[in-house]
Amino acid sequence: MKIVLHPTYFPNITHFVAMVNAEEVILEMEDNFLKQTYRNRTYIYGANGKLGLNIPVIHSQKNRQKYKDVKIYNQDNWQSLHWKSILSAYRTSPFFEYYEDELQPLFMKNADFILDHNLHCLEIICDCLQLELNFSKTDTFEKTLKDKTDYRQLVNAKKEPNYNFEKYTQVFSAKHGFIPNLSILDLLFNEGPNALNYLESQTLKTK
Repeated sequence: MKIVLHPTYFPNITHFVAMVNAEEVILEMEDNFLKQTYRNRTYIYGANGKLGLNIPVIHSQKNRQKYKDVKIYNQDNWQSLHWKSILSAYRTSPFFEYYEDELQPLFMKNADFILDHNLHCLEIICDCLQLELNFSKTDTFEKTLKDKTDYRQLVNAKKEPNYNFEKYTQVFSAKHGFIPNLSILDLLFNEGPNALNYLESQTLKTK
């Protein structure tokens, strides 16, 4: 099965379940940037529950702007804030120290474009998971896809399907219960080398 989806900021569990079960992952490179999506946000499990991490971007005055042309607003100290939030959320998790050295550089050097940064994050996460995916990229935008499964709707942070994923142990689950479909970081820090097995065992079936 060939699938098409958007590169997002530390993709959530749904994105990764779709990717690990695909024969080929085609990354959408030619779409327009939209607000309120996972293109520049991800969610982790903080001490007070679900916590959003948003990358500030520079919005064009044009009505439409290509995702690949959107620049990050690096005047905000967002990388330091995101890393501190991740430290606070996961430093006591079983596998944080195991992956810390691979992930921390992503928060130390400024990236110019949001799409480039997301692709770099995806590359590092795949290395952490020891996951080899058959990636390709679109060179034109197709509204209707042929011979491919369209998962581009998964980028919408406001309209998420309620997938029935198995629970795994989370750092603050005793306080707030299990929170599904967080960033892949949550699964990685809590499950470590078992994260890939977990992803491979899940399906995109709604409740």
